[in-house]
Amino acid sequence: MSKFILSSSILSADFRFLSDQIHLAEQSGVDWIHVDVMDGHFAPNLTMGPFIVETCRKITKLPLDVHLMIDNPDLFVEPFANAGASNLTVHIENNANIHRTLQKIHSLNCKAGIAINPGTSASIAYEALQWADLVLVMTVNPGYSGQTFIPEVISKIEEIHTFIQNRHLRTVIEVDGGITKDTLPEVFAAGADIFVAATSIFKFPDGVQAGINALRQSVE
Repeated sequence: MSKFILSSSILSADFRFLSDQIHLAEQSGVDWIHVDVMDGHFAPNLTMGPFIVETCRKITKLPLDVHLMIDNPDLFVEPFANAGASNLTVHIENNANIHRTLQKIHSLNCKAGIAINPGTSASIAYEALQWADLVLVMTVNPGYSGQTFIPEVISKIEEIHTFIQNRHLRTVIEVDGGITKDTLPEVFAAGADIFVAATSIFKFPDGVQAGINALRQSVE
């Protein structure tokens, strides 16, 4: 059994060959396929809509890990769930009714996650953790792939991990941003369970299989 879940973000995939890229990642040993959804408002760039999730669902049976970096996520969780999302993660920063959103996601038979940005205090997520299946701690600011890992976030991961352990919650910790064979061991040691990687998989110099192997072997 893997020591952690590896979720490959298609943000860095070659969309000319999306099916081939996803199949290659799947055959190389990733656990989930990660879809970064950005609206050009909450996050600075514009990326993928439900159609991409629907396309990915036709390509693979792996869980589709969908991260909504968007304003008004309540308006969009149902379309993404209907498109085939397995997990739907929304940000807590722009959602005063996070409990209602998590309830809605669960009602759509998806796992529900909350995400927090690097500049957001861990304590802001505490009250919502009991209703979330996962908490996604961003280790870069929402936006473009290939950003540099922010090491100051490690202490926040440790803090959230301790909170979860002390309250015997089932919530797991996911991290996204700048995850490489060099940064993954630090975040793994801090208590993270799920790692999102984009550039270090789809743009790894020696290919997708080698990139995934490097990430896996970094904690062996």
